[in-house]
Amino acid sequence: MTATEQILIELFEVIQGRKTADPESSYTARLYAKGVNKIAQKMGEEAVETAIAAVAEGNERLVGESADLLYHLLVLWSAKGIAPHDVWVELDRRFGTSGVAVKEARKKNG
Repeated sequence: MTATEQILIELFEVIQGRKTADPESSYTARLYAKGVNKIAQKMGEEAVETAIAAVAEGNERLVGESADLLYHLLVLWSAKGIAPHDVWVELDRRFGTSGVAVKEARKKNG
């Protein structure tokens, strides 16, 4: 396991542990309490902020927004019962396959 994968797994485990925390003392627990729709909305906001940082701000801001985006994505996965390993398996399945081929297969399969 790479150091990058390890930090994401460790963060995911912390996020999982906050499911039962007090929303008054944990931002993650507060997100869980608001439900999947709010978590998805927040992740979308972070994605937009990341894109804006990429084109209109410096690399330091892009790094910060990217970290926020990854955190909110992990919260969303957790709320939906998806583990990072599930995503790694899908990435591994796609590895070596042309991105064009992946998109064509999605169109074909509806």
